[in-house]
Amino acid sequence: MNILIVEDEAHTASLLQEIIERDPEFLVIQRLESVVETVQYLTQHQQNIDLMFLDIQLADGKSFEIFKHIDIVIPIIFCTAYDQYTLEAIKNNGIDYVLKPFKEEEIHTALQKYKNLAARLQSKVSVPFQPIPVTNYQKNFLTQKREKSRIIPTQDIAIFWVQNDIVSLYTFKAEKLPLFKKLEYVENVCDPYQFFRVNRQMLINRDAIHSFEPYFNRKVVVHLNVTFEEQIIVSRLKVTPFKEWLQQ
Repeated sequence: MNILIVEDEAHTASLLQEIIERDPEFLVIQRLESVVETVQYLTQHQQNIDLMFLDIQLADGKSFEIFKHIDIVIPIIFCTAYDQYTLEAIKNNGIDYVLKPFKEEEIHTALQKYKNLAARLQSKVSVPFQPIPVTNYQKNFLTQKREKSRIIPTQDIAIFWVQNDIVSLYTFKAEKLPLFKKLEYVENVCDPYQFFRVNRQMLINRDAIHSFEPYFNRKVVVHLNVTFEEQIIVSRLKVTPFKEWLQQ
């Protein structure tokens, strides 16, 4: 079962992941830190998540803001230092409410509650839910070279990346062109089957990937079939979903 952790304290998130993954039935496939990141991630990947652990006070606001921007259909275990939001948590898909500092047995109890609910619901479902695939992804991007505006087909783009706060695209013909968009926007409008956010700086086309190999601290380095000036490192938390994505 795939779990998403939304927690802005890195130590707490690491500890929570370690406890969760002691149960072999669960795998943490992503850790996020903010409301904005969570909305963007769930917009594309909610169908891959079975359960979410959600802190209430995040770096950019209360996590309840997430529900104003996206319809969430997955169950949530709230894990927070605040005890006054229980009712609001229940109204927003909450199946349990664990107070920090939490104990390991409290997390396992919450996970068992989810298992029991999931088993109960599964026994009553005769036809599994199949999400409708989104097909209206952006087919072209507008960029500029000297004084000319150019239209670049998305399929011709090997990499999108941020460098010195400037987003650029890099084509299979080794052209580097400016893109006047945020990388978060680009990620949301590109087909997630074709493009993967390997780290905070880069979104990469699967057709550009030649191979990859282990890197230090459980990361991997990606080798491309096009010449590219930067080393492409898949962040540690994204290695597992990256490998799963390559096998789709």
